[in-house]
Amino acid sequence: MSLEPDTRADLRAAIRTIPDFPKPGIQFRDVTTLMGDARAFDAAVSELAQPYRNADIAKVAGIEARGFILGGAVARELGVGFTPVRKRGKLPHDTLIEEYELEYGSDAVEIHVDALERGERVLVVDDLIATGGTAEAAIKLIRKAGGEIAGAAFVVDLPDLGGAVRIRNLGVDVHALVAFEGE
Repeated sequence: MSLEPDTRADLRAAIRTIPDFPKPGIQFRDVTTLMGDARAFDAAVSELAQPYRNADIAKVAGIEARGFILGGAVARELGVGFTPVRKRGKLPHDTLIEEYELEYGSDAVEIHVDALERGERVLVVDDLIATGGTAEAAIKLIRKAGGEIAGAAFVVDLPDLGGAVRIRNLGVDVHALVAFEGE
């Protein structure tokens, strides 16, 4: 199902753009304004979940930090469990870890070793897909844990940065509600 033009425009309008953050030349897409608008937040959660309503999803994996908010709400919408994908060192139990490269250095994400059962279908959710490094690491981590990726859903796609293509190249369906071209 594709979004109606009015819904897409409403969601796009609910996202604040902050120029030159975190550094000059960056147009930061701030979804906290969307989340603060009850109608826009409800529409976004519903539309993120829509393509996966009959996809036999067992868990939603939300990527730290805004992916926790969106992913938890999508999990509730789908009536399934939630798995947090956290930055290194934030989870209290035994974890699986996946490292990934950043522009300057590296980082890592983790999930608990018992977060998924082998073969569970998992939907990955985050607020935004840019270069796709964190989403790719989350997908590899979920696969390492024995999960099957049912798809990846984002409120915002920045297509010029190539992240959605990167995730599709892993064999994962990508669903984004709005795109901001050229930025």
